[in-house]
Parts: sequence; C-alpha cells; structure tokens
Amino acid sequence: MHADAVARETRRLAALLERGDLSAPVPGCPGWTLLDLVRHTGGVQRWFAALLRAGVQEAPRTREVQLDLPEREDAYGAWLVAGAELAARAFAEVDPDGPMWTWGADPHARFWVRRMLYETLVHRTDAEAALGLPTVIDPVLAADGVDEFLVNLPYATPFAPGVARLRGRDQVLRFRADDTGQEWLVQLRSDGFGLIRAAGQDAAVFVRGAAADLLLLLYGRLGRDAGAFRTAGDPELLDRWFDNSAF
Repeated sequence: MHADAVARETRRLAALLERGDLSAPVPGCPGWTLLDLVRHTGGVQRWFAALLRAGVQEAPRTREVQLDLPEREDAYGAWLVAGAELAARAFAEVDPDGPMWTWGADPHARFWVRRMLYETLVHRTDAEAALGLPTVIDPVLAADGVDEFLVNLPYATPFAPGVARLRGRDQVLRFRADDTGQEWLVQLRSDGFGLIRAAGQDAAVFVRGAAADLLLLLYGRLGRDAGAFRTAGDPELLDRWFDNSAF
C-alpha cells in the first residue's frame, strides 16, 4: 500500500506544478515558496531511497545526496516523478522487514517507505493550499497517516525539541476518526508519552473529526478553530499538546 501510494502522491504533486507559479508562498511551511517545497520533497525522497539502498545500520553523518536539480522550473514535475521512480526501485530491491537504522519506532526498512509516503502526501496538500485548491485525502490512507504520526512522535525530539515537554501524570488524549471509526489514545507520563491500547480508558482530552482533517490538524496544517472538529476536556492539556507536537 505505502509504496504504490508514494508514486500516486508524487504524480499528484507533480501535476500541480503545471497549474501555478513556483514562487507562490506555502502557508503550511512559512518562508517557503512552492519551488522550495518541491525541492525539499524530491530531495527527501532521494535521501530516503539512498538510505534504503545502503541498508544503513546507524545514523548517517550527512544528508547529502545527488539531487540533479533541473535548470528550468518547468522541468521540476518530471524531476519529482524521476525521484519517485528511483524510490520505487529501492523499494523493490530491499526486504521491507529487513533491520535498518531509523529515527522512529520501527527499526525496519518499511519505516522509510511509510515515512516517505506521508512526507509526500502532506506536502502535496501544502502545494494545493499554496495554489488555493481543495484537498482530498483517502480516509483509510489518512487514518494510517494519523497512526504513523502518533507512533513516531515520541522519537522526534532531535528535530522537534518541543516534544520533550509532552509529559504528564498519566493523562490520556483520545483522537477519533469519525469516518473510519478508529481511535488513538496517547498517554502522557512523567518519563515520556506514547500510544496505549486500553479500550474504555478515561481521557482528559477528546478530539474527533474526519481522518483527513485529523491528519492535517496533527501536522499543523489545519487549526482547531476550522470547524472540522469536536473537542472536549482539559483546555490547558490540549494547548500543551498542540504547542509542542508539531514537526
């Protein structure tokens, strides 16, 4: 599912480049233009693919990778698609269950395929926002993206230092995707936080909405005041979560 979706999301992003000015600002990435967004997305895909091909077993010392940036702006769509094709070849060459260094919860090659998907998907929605276009995300894919975000967030402190402030006295935040029926319970502990699998667990905070909206909320692309959510519970805890969970 994840490998095929990377290719689809990349093609969707590439197609958007034919519809707008690459100098357009990107609301979800302050200070970036659409060209910056495209270069970042294509660069990350190429880096992840290089990690997969190398089967790295420890944190790399550099993120340098051959980008082959095009000289003309109208060639960036093809450049994105070419990067996705490089990634697809890397996916086919590696065992997804093979052990690998990752920064997240899953120390296997499949981590990078799943991570590449949501990196690409969220930036596709960023491009749509930059161009004033509506965003549609498949609910099943969106729910998997919510899960991927929440599973890996506790490990994100190296590049999202605010995550270290997500501590508590065993309070639970409950997120529910109303369209898929899935729920995620996050418990804040004195030594950290993470997902728990406790049906019927009382929650100090409850946030519910469509899976796609929840995904964009967690990534800071949609505000809680957007009218797409119902929330209940401790407002201070809710503020603390969203003030410190973005990456």
